[in-house]
Amino acid sequence: MDKSIDEAVADLGRGIGDYIKEQRNSAKISLRQLSKLAGVSNPYLSQIERGLRKPSAEILQQIAKGLRISAEALYVEAGILQQREGGALADAITTASDLTERQKQVLLDVYASFRRENAATAVPEHEE
Repeated sequence: MDKSIDEAVADLGRGIGDYIKEQRNSAKISLRQLSKLAGVSNPYLSQIERGLRKPSAEILQQIAKGLRISAEALYVEAGILQQREGGALADAITTASDLTERQKQVLLDVYASFRRENAATAVPEHEE
């Protein structure tokens, strides 16, 4: 196998591990607590965070549940899913089970209009 492919896969593992650790620290949850909440062994979770293991989509779903974040956010970080325009907020609206399809569309339209408005008034980076 090509060395650059091995390195790319290792980088993916490190990226998702760093993201999980960052989310865990933000939530003020210890590794041991997340291990219990997610139903994943403490050593395995530690290896994921250090980039030594690349978790499956199923394990990511368990970790997301333990962190109380969307599994889709972890799937995007892991490279399993492409992030849609609008990011995590659009994903949250789309997957909200307590909203009707019409309500979801209205929220997405309002969000898209705010994004367009902000993009139109944003100062280009080279002019800052």
